[in-house]
Amino acid sequence: MRVELLTVGDELLLGDTINGNAAWLGRRLADHGVEVTRSVVVGDELDVIVAAVESALDRADAVITTGGLGPTYDDVTRDALAKAAGVALVRDPALERRLRERVARAGRELQPMALRMADVPEGARLLANSAGSAPGLRVELPGGVAYALPGVPFEMHTIMDEVVLPELAEIAGLPSVARRTLRTARLWESVIATRLAEVEAMDGVKLAYLPDPAEVKIRITVAGRDAAGRLAGVESRVRELLGPSVYGVEDETLGLVVHRLLLERGETVATAESLTGGLIGAELTATPGSSGTYAGGMVTYATDLKQRLLGVPGDLLAEHGAVHPDVAAGMAAGVRDAVGATYGLAVTGVAGPDPQDGRPVGTVYIGLAGPGDSLTVVGPKLPVPGTGPEIRAVIRRMTVVHALELLRRRLLGLDVADGSGEARADREDRG
Repeated sequence: MRVELLTVGDELLLGDTINGNAAWLGRRLADHGVEVTRSVVVGDELDVIVAAVESALDRADAVITTGGLGPTYDDVTRDALAKAAGVALVRDPALERRLRERVARAGRELQPMALRMADVPEGARLLANSAGSAPGLRVELPGGVAYALPGVPFEMHTIMDEVVLPELAEIAGLPSVARRTLRTARLWESVIATRLAEVEAMDGVKLAYLPDPAEVKIRITVAGRDAAGRLAGVESRVRELLGPSVYGVEDETLGLVVHRLLLERGETVATAESLTGGLIGAELTATPGSSGTYAGGMVTYATDLKQRLLGVPGDLLAEHGAVHPDVAAGMAAGVRDAVGATYGLAVTGVAGPDPQDGRPVGTVYIGLAGPGDSLTVVGPKLPVPGTGPEIRAVIRRMTVVHALELLRRRLLGLDVADGSGEARADREDRG
């Protein structure tokens, strides 16, 4: 079954709002074996929506739209579907009654404009919305079927999971499909693809590579008979080929994995951050219960604070500046001792867009101080994608991943210098 996505809204078209609905729908449909062949964004313009729906159904069996079902005059998806079907909009008495009751229960006064949500294309089927006011719609059109869902994400998710996906699966007679997403750190996408060439060649197995700065997620899809059983074997082989660079599955973040490892050991970590400005601390505190493993941190952005708060020697800073491996090591040991944590994790470097103290953009040093030692992993520089101000956010995110991955490897007793596809880091131990 071929499905196209159509997200509606000027705010999406103009970039004021990120189009998260299309991303969620794409993943959700793929997880259920539905082939998504195209995704289009249009503004709140009646004839443009009509043309987009008709064009989609020239190619696909169904089109799923989101947005444009609200009460305001720029919500015209209902009108567009009625026009595409060649029918009138009619007021649904039962839907009007539910809208009035919902507003009354909330103690509010019903605005006449809100009743636009009770107008539906003649012959359309309502899709129950247990999470909100506006129902979804199913409209039969000359080229196929259109499912119209609200743009509010949690309402759209509810209708999709409760109504649309089960119906699509039944109509299409979809084969058994099983999926698993593995998460890796510090591996190039090309290195992963090369190592997994034999898996790519397996019958009924499809791999998708989803890269982020310094991370790649690998979505494994197995279709056909005994898909779930075969998936376990495929996953095992992928893990074997990629080794310890696989750090988690599905929604497990590096912060969550590090938290779990520290919790198992009854240990804690403190952070000292320069170029990342608190991003590592934010990652480590995103997990509920993180107070049991994250002792605290310091954002010592100014050079003098590295000396005053963390005890980094002033002559070291004067001679080499803030971006130096010994500075990272001193920051890590300083925050470990100041906070009283088991580990101190520190970063200093140049996020750009301009060089600093003669160091090129992407130069990053990560310090890790454990019980009785201090370790700095020194990379020649992070791989910088492109130029300009946009690289700053990428380098900061890459630094967070590299730092947390260093700590994860230390906790597991793995080789901390094993970049497995990135330039190998120099390892410097300091007592």
